[in-house]
Formats: sequence, structure tokens, C-alpha cells
Amino acid sequence: MAIKVSHNLGLGKWNDKHNNFIPNHVGSFFIFLRSNKTHHSAMSGGHIGCCLSSFNQTQSFPVMEDQKKLSFSSPEPVNYSQELDVAVRTVQLACSLCQRVQNGLISKTSDGVQSKDDNSPVTVADWSVQATVSWILSESFGSSNVSIVAEEDIQNLSKAKADGVLETVVKTVNECLAEAPRYGLNGPKMALGTTEVLEAISRCNSIGGPAGRFWALDPVDGTLGFVRGDQYAIALALIEDGEVVLGVLGCPNYPMRKEWLNYHHRYHRIISKLTPSTSESWDKGCVIYARRGSGEAWMQPLLHVNKNLVWPNSARPVRVSSIDNPSLATFCEPVEKANSSHSFTAGLAHSVGLRKQPLRVYSMVKYAAIARGDAEIFMKFARAGYKEKIWDHAAGVVIIQEAGGVVTDAGGRPLDFSKGIYLEGLDRGVIASAGANLHDKIIRAVDASWDSSAL
Repeated sequence: MAIKVSHNLGLGKWNDKHNNFIPNHVGSFFIFLRSNKTHHSAMSGGHIGCCLSSFNQTQSFPVMEDQKKLSFSSPEPVNYSQELDVAVRTVQLACSLCQRVQNGLISKTSDGVQSKDDNSPVTVADWSVQATVSWILSESFGSSNVSIVAEEDIQNLSKAKADGVLETVVKTVNECLAEAPRYGLNGPKMALGTTEVLEAISRCNSIGGPAGRFWALDPVDGTLGFVRGDQYAIALALIEDGEVVLGVLGCPNYPMRKEWLNYHHRYHRIISKLTPSTSESWDKGCVIYARRGSGEAWMQPLLHVNKNLVWPNSARPVRVSSIDNPSLATFCEPVEKANSSHSFTAGLAHSVGLRKQPLRVYSMVKYAAIARGDAEIFMKFARAGYKEKIWDHAAGVVIIQEAGGVVTDAGGRPLDFSKGIYLEGLDRGVIASAGANLHDKIIRAVDASWDSSAL
């Protein structure tokens, strides 16, 4: 007996121990072999929606007589379906945490914002998300198997202990973890204590590198936007042997519907509160995710209050824009002037014919905008002395690439995530584009304009 399955789909690998097929992409399906019959059933809520009859009949997989082994004529693809499933659910949960904290910061004066040594802000949400994600990943995969590179440490939190911030963080983490079952995740059997929360945060002490597997987490990317009630992102990526293999971006204030980008976020928030929460038209937040090599990127709305996450949670594929004419393109750039040059990007945009106003948004929401086709170009040229960190880019890079876009440094080289916590060897800046043709035009324009810049 033989089962013919398209090798091009990269579906997954055979698990001899459990006698089932493990899918590469969350939402694919399992194939069960029993006696002389082949049965297949849809994985809960799968959003690929394919079946055996729809496969490209190009690769034959013979089943051994004992039906315990499945031989492959080519190397097994690496499988990250479980990691992607947990990562998406965890980011969904983290988004709900951030929404509660942000609403509290906006509605009243709060002591939940502190300053780090570099004077950048850090909030209760930063520490709480980091503790929550660290705890869930360790619970899901075993603490000895989880290594995390993350932005925050406990030094500033320990300094803030006298202000009651640590107590608020512990309370926020436990309130969030109590909601974990709604997202299909295991929560703690009893509330975490202060020591356990601090341990979860401090476990995120990996320094990355070229070998092995580690997660890269930015608990709240765009903290300035967060405290101002604006855009921000929760970014989680898995890196293996220096390559980003999956990425998840949670964008709680980035609406599912593109037309809502024309409205100011505060107006949108007010209108959302006046409209039934069941209305899909008012879904103001989203989670976007992708797995390397899948050729797909997906977006799903944030989970509504009092609802359970049932996969695929209304997920739909996203794709970069087909625009490759610079005069029709929209470009994104950072809001903060402290670590990027607006004057250079403005001059560069003019030189390549960009006529539209730039979309200036905080955080990795810029990557989400390009992956969804809401913008076509993202350029970031750091000022002298600023070094880009891997957690600010890893998740966004793989999402854009799988959505059909291109991300490189200004020299056209792929970003290198194998050198530790920084993007070492970066040539001038980061450029992301909706396609190769558009990207090439931007690269050439950078080369032509760079010598005359003051960067």
C-alpha cells in the first residue's frame, strides 16, 4: 500500500512512537494508519483545509508491512508545528495582558512606568509579559529545553520594588496565567509567588549565538507607543542554528481591517467600545505569524473577552503588496528620532520617487504593515553608535519573507541572527520591501545617496 503526498507541501514528519504524522504548519492534519486501512481526519480547526485527494501526486511514500515505519525518498523536513502553536497562543494571551495594562495607564495616573539606565521607558507590561511567556514556554517544553533572549532583566524591577511595581507585576502575571486555559494553554496549579515570577524573568538570560535553539522575545516592542496609547507589538521568534524558523507578532492596536488605518487609534478605541464586541468589523488587534519555508503568513484577530481560542480563530492568509513602482508605494519608518534618521529616509524616499506620506508607527508593527500589504517599504538607518538588537527584528523578518517580501541590510545581505543579541555586521541599516524588484531599486538608491548623508 502506498500513500502519495506532495513533498512540496513540507507537511511534516512521521512519528513512529505514536504511529501518526506530525504536521509542519499549525492546522494541517494527521494521518493515522490502522491494519490495512488509511484514515485521515482534520486537525482541530485547521486552516489549510486540504485533503488526500487534493495532493500533488508527485512523491510516493510506501508503507512497510508492519505499518510502523514510513520511508522517505528525501530528507525529513524539520517540524515546528508544536512550537508555532504554543507561540501563537502565548502571544494571544500576552496581548490580552497588555490591553489591560495599557487601558490602566491611559485611564489614570500610574506608577507602572519606570526608566531604564538608557532612559527608555519600561512598564509593568514589559516585565509581566516576559515572566508570562517564559513560564509558559518552560511549562510547555520543559525549562531545561528552553533558552530565551529577551529585552528586560530584573535589575530595574528590583530597584522598583519599593514603589510597589514588583507587587503589581506579580499580580498581573497571575491574573494573566489564570486565563491561560481559554487560550488552550496550561496555567499554574496555584498562584506564582514573587520569587517564581522573578525567576521566570531572569531565566531569559541567553546570549544567543550560532548553534542550538533559543527564543527571542521583545515583551513590549515600542514602549513609548504603548504608554501613549498608540501602536506597539509583542514579538516572539524561534531561532535555530542562527536562522529564524518561526515568528509571531501580536499587534493589539493594529486593526484587522485595512480601512481602519485611516482613523486615529484613539477614535477607533472609542468607537470600538460603543460597538458590540462580537462585531468582526471592529476587531482592532491581530496576531500575525509564519514558519520558515512554508511560503505562508497568517493573521488572526485577538481573542474576544470570555471566548475560548478555537483554532484557527478565523485566521486568514496575508500577502505583501504587488506594487513595485516606488511612486505608488508607501514606506514606513520609526517614530522615534533618537535611533533613526528621518532626514535621510525622507531624502531617499524622494530620490526613488516615493510621493506618499510615510507611515510612521512604533515598533515592529511596521513589519506587520508590509506583510499585510498595507505598506511596501520599511527603512531604518541607525544613527552612529546605535546597534540593532535581534529581538527587534527576528519575528518580523520571517513573517515578511514568508508573505513574499524581502528583508536585508542596506548592502543587500540577509540579517545575521547568529552573532549574539546584536545584529553584528549590519551594513548601514535595515530595508524591508514588498518584493525583489522594489527592493533592488531601494538598495541602489541607498548606494547613490549614502556618500552625501551625514550618517
